[in-house]
Amino acid sequence: MEPVRDPQSAYRAYGPALVRKAERILRSREDAVDVVHALFVDLIPRWNRDMDLPYLYKSVTNRCLNAVRDRATRARLLEREGASVAPVARVRLEDHVVGLGLLAALVDRLDDGHLEVLVARFVDDLTQDEIADHLGLSRKTIGKRLDRIRDEVIALRGSEVAS
Repeated sequence: MEPVRDPQSAYRAYGPALVRKAERILRSREDAVDVVHALFVDLIPRWNRDMDLPYLYKSVTNRCLNAVRDRATRARLLEREGASVAPVARVRLEDHVVGLGLLAALVDRLDDGHLEVLVARFVDDLTQDEIADHLGLSRKTIGKRLDRIRDEVIALRGSEVAS
């Protein structure tokens, strides 16, 4: 895909797709639009030809994860949606649906590399091969990261049962 030459053209071309991606993560159209607008506002002064759709997707993902990390935003999102309502993904991880509550808990336990794999697999519904290609990592590394994510989910669910 050819990079767009200016931020205005990029917003017109990619804005709706970026908002949909952010909305899948944040479960809020308003918050998704805010994240995408803030991204473009920050990019305007430093726009260059390397800012194509994959770069913008990654930037939106990171900003959404930062929004979920923010405790005030997290509390508001969870209150509005409920921890177990409206899963972020249709894909199951073991016996657990990846929902907003689980995503919010995992952002405190995983580093950015693991969170990128989590979003790519369970929000964007990419295969392990597609994730490896997209992130420039080996398929084995993606598998190991998914194993670690699964272990964290199991640990989280185990601590819920124990409480």
